[in-house]
Amino acid sequence: MTIAPMSTTCLGLITIAVLAGCEQPVEPALPDGEYADRVFRGGSILTMDPGQPSAETVAIRGERIVFVGDDEEAEALIGPDTRIEELGSQALLPGLIDAHGHFGFTARLLSLVNLSPPPVGPVVSIEDIVEQLRADIVANEIPPGAWVMGYGYDDSLLEERRHPTREDLDRVSTEHPVGILHVSGHLAVANSAALDAVSIDASSTNPPGGIIRRTGASQEPNGVLEETAAYAVMGQLAKGSPEEFESQLRKAAGYYASFGITTAQDASVSPDSIAFFKSIAQKQPLPIDVAAYPVLNQYPLQAVEQFRSESTYTHGYRVAGAKLSLDGSPQGRTAWLSEPYAEGPEGADPDYVAYPTLDPESYKSIAAVLLGNAVPILVHANGDAAIDLMMDGVEDAFDKTALPDHRSVIIHAQLMREDQLDRASELGCVPSFFSAHPFFWGDWHRASFGDERALNISPIRSAEDRGVPYTIHNDSPIVPPDMMRLVWATVNRETRSGFVLGAHQRASVRDALNAITQTAAWQYFEEDRKGSITTGKQADLVILDRDPLAVDPESIKDIRILETIARGATVFLRASANDRS
Repeated sequence: MTIAPMSTTCLGLITIAVLAGCEQPVEPALPDGEYADRVFRGGSILTMDPGQPSAETVAIRGERIVFVGDDEEAEALIGPDTRIEELGSQALLPGLIDAHGHFGFTARLLSLVNLSPPPVGPVVSIEDIVEQLRADIVANEIPPGAWVMGYGYDDSLLEERRHPTREDLDRVSTEHPVGILHVSGHLAVANSAALDAVSIDASSTNPPGGIIRRTGASQEPNGVLEETAAYAVMGQLAKGSPEEFESQLRKAAGYYASFGITTAQDASVSPDSIAFFKSIAQKQPLPIDVAAYPVLNQYPLQAVEQFRSESTYTHGYRVAGAKLSLDGSPQGRTAWLSEPYAEGPEGADPDYVAYPTLDPESYKSIAAVLLGNAVPILVHANGDAAIDLMMDGVEDAFDKTALPDHRSVIIHAQLMREDQLDRASELGCVPSFFSAHPFFWGDWHRASFGDERALNISPIRSAEDRGVPYTIHNDSPIVPPDMMRLVWATVNRETRSGFVLGAHQRASVRDALNAITQTAAWQYFEEDRKGSITTGKQADLVILDRDPLAVDPESIKDIRILETIARGATVFLRASANDRS
C-alpha cells in the first residue's frame, strides 16, 4: 500500500493551530422541524478550535455536535424536548483524549492490591507491602497455591530505598505464589513459590531484553525481574475467566470516563486477543472509544506483513496501529541512554547506560514493514539512545523518499535532546511526553541523571518553540488517568519535594489542554471528528467545575470532572453536578 505524501501545509515546523485546521468537518444545520437533544450555554466554553476559540452556545443531537455559536442563533434549535444546560461558573471542553496508556492492563490491575505510594495508594515501606498482601489473603480467603498479586510499589519512595526481594515476599506467604509489579510496569518481584511456579531458578539465563537479578555473587535469583524477565509474572494477570475480564474492562471504561476521557488507548494488548476485545464490543458497545495498538515486539516478521490497522471504530473499538518497545523506564533506571547514569541501579557499573529491550535490527525490519503498509506506529523510547534508534527506524523505512504523513509517535520521549527534537521535526515524528513525571519521580530523576538532564525531562517548551506537534499522557496504569493532574504537572513541573524541575520547560495551560484534545486527536488521525467543539464533530464533551484558564495554575489539579459525554451519551456524572443552575 502506498502512502500519499504530506501536503506542504502539514509538514515539519508548523503550529498546532495550522495542524488543527488541516481538516475541518462540514455539516449542514438541522432540517426544519428537528431540534437539538441538549444545549449548553453560559459559563466558559473552550472549543479548542483555533478557528472559533470560544462560543456562547453548543448544541448536540444524537452523536454529533450540531451547533457552535451565539445564543440568538441557537434559539431555532431549541424544541419542547431539548434539555438546556446552564453552565454558570463551569466550563465545557471537548472530551479529553488519552494520548498513551494501557486500557486493558489498567482493567486487570483494578482488582489487584494497590501497593502505590501516596497520593495514589497507602504504601511507604516494605513492611506496608507485606501487610497489605497478607490482608488481601485473609479478606479474600485466597486458598494456598493461588496467586496473590499487587501493583504499584515504588522503590524510589519506599523508606528502605530498595526493591523488595523474594525473602521479603516470602514473609507474606510460603504457600501462595506472590508477585508484585513495579510502578513503572517494567519490573516485577516474585517470592520463592512464584519463582518456582514460573520455573525461574539459578540455572535460568537472562532472556533477550531482560535481566534476572541475582543474590550477591551467586546465580540464585533474588526475586527482582527486569523488563522481558518480568513477563513470566505479568502473565499471571491474564488467567481470569473471560467473563471476569469483560467486567473489568467495562469498569475500566467508567474509571477513565470519571477523569473526562472519551477516547482511551490500549497499547498493551496482544495481537491474539483482538478478536476477544471485538467480541465484547459487539455484545455491548463500549461507552467510550478505545483505540488498540497491539505490541508486536515478539511477532514474527511474516505475521507483521499481514498486520493492518482500521480507520473507524466498530462499537467503540478499533485497531489504530501497532506498538513497539525499545527500552525501559527512567523511574526503574532501565531507560537506555547514550551517556551513563549519574546513579544507576544497585551494583551497576559506573558506565551503566541500561540496554535495548528489542534488537535494533529487528526493530528496523518490523518498523519498515508496518510503515510501508501505512500502519501507524507507537514506539516506546524513554532514553535518548532509544529515541535515536526509534528515528533511525523511521528514516530507514522511507529510504529518503518523499516523506508521507505517517505521524509515528515517540512514546514517553523523557530524555529527548534538543537535536532530537529538530530531527523529529524533519522526519514528522510526534513526541508524546510522559509529563506527569516531574511530580511523581522528579526528585529521583535528579539523582539518576543529574540536573542537566533531569531539568529537561519532557522538553515541552523546547518542542513548542520549534513548532513540533506533541501530546502528553499519564501512561495508565503507571499513574492514574487523572487528566487535570496531568495538566497541572505539565504546567507547574513541581516535584514531590516542591522543587521546580526545569521552569524553562513549563507549558502554558492552553498548550497543555491542546495536547490532550486537538493535538491528541491529530496524533490518532482523528482530527476530522474529535479534539475540538466544532460543528459536525463527534459529541464528545466534558464539563469541569471551573475554567482551567481562569484559575491559579497551582489549583488545576483540584478541578473536578462533573460530567463526561461520549458520542452524545452521558458516561459519567458526579452526584453533586445534578444542579448546574
